[in-house]
Amino acid sequence: MTTGRASKLLRRPEHARAAFLELFLDLVFVLAFFRLSQELLENLSWTGAFQTLVLLSAVLFVWIAATRFTDTFDPRHPLIQLVVISIMFGTLVLAAAAPGAFGRRGLVFAGVYVVVRLGIFAVAIFLLRGHEGQRNAVRLLFWVGVSAVFWIAGAFQPGWVRGALWMTAAAVEYVGIALGFPTPRLGRSGERRLEVVVSEEHVAERFRQFFIVALGEPVVVTGLAFANAGFGAASSAATLVAFVTTALLWRIYIHRAGALIAEAIAAAPNRLRVGVLTLYSHVIMIAGIVTIAVGDELLITHPLGHTNLAWLPVILGGPALFLAGRAIFEYAVFGRVSLPRVIGTLALLVITPAMALVPPLAVATTAAFILAVVATLILFGVAASDVARARRRPSEPPSPPG
Repeated sequence: MTTGRASKLLRRPEHARAAFLELFLDLVFVLAFFRLSQELLENLSWTGAFQTLVLLSAVLFVWIAATRFTDTFDPRHPLIQLVVISIMFGTLVLAAAAPGAFGRRGLVFAGVYVVVRLGIFAVAIFLLRGHEGQRNAVRLLFWVGVSAVFWIAGAFQPGWVRGALWMTAAAVEYVGIALGFPTPRLGRSGERRLEVVVSEEHVAERFRQFFIVALGEPVVVTGLAFANAGFGAASSAATLVAFVTTALLWRIYIHRAGALIAEAIAAAPNRLRVGVLTLYSHVIMIAGIVTIAVGDELLITHPLGHTNLAWLPVILGGPALFLAGRAIFEYAVFGRVSLPRVIGTLALLVITPAMALVPPLAVATTAAFILAVVATLILFGVAASDVARARRRPSEPPSPPG
């Protein structure tokens, strides 16, 4: 049943295309990704990588919640627009506080995050009175409330204790997604369906748009680094490598699987499972893109410098993360493991120790430049394999796992 008030606010299938308001909302995540990559660049260590991963999880959870909200409610309604713009402002503050989240701005970051996340679902529960979707919103609020305890508690703790508590908070939400948010007296979300989804095409379009937003991060970093590098021959070559890498990331993502997300969700025997796999794969791919952006800046800024061992996990690990996530995405859409992506991921991991022994090279190149070229060639090989396979089987339909 749907009350009159709820029916006026709900999104209708004929309005499944992403609205301008949703694109406007995505703009603030460009800032969030940039702030996170710069924080990782300034703290290039395993500790820095761990902290960036925790903060990235928080940013992605906000986007997920906002996307669920706009999939349920009509973004053309003034009240919904006000809520979405409030989410956008909260995300702006979250992004601004991120670099100091493990320092003196921990409470600001955690507080804003908790308010935004709880606020989204609290508003959804209020607006969904009398609608079956209210039960799912209550489930989400319950799980976010559990994780909020760890977020707030961590804000009052120093160093590694804060990191452990915040990682626990993120893990709670990841587990909740995987289990279908089981909640006392309400059970869990339906195993065979995605609840309160107006259109699979809208969900697919939002994933694709957010991926493009994430790709904006290496584009911005590459352009700024090149502008500051003085347009020399070495930095120009490094910029070309960085740009080609970004273009290949887009090509590898969108080729077939990226274009068939909606069809895969609609055809899946277990739509919830496919939705979870798609979500997790995008989290991993976006983590890889943020890492790649850091590697791009290192490459362009120091094209003729010595290779720092701390650069290796960034320059090679970023593409490896992306390919691993893309392999999971391929499985979600076609029900198979992509061998070229697995080989590419393993190759990047295998050559990493050997690259630590590569000395700096004179004149036109350096060890850091070579590492980036190797990573780019591997991505190019994966893209070429995709095109060759598509020519042999041009009309393969999605075949998601059961």
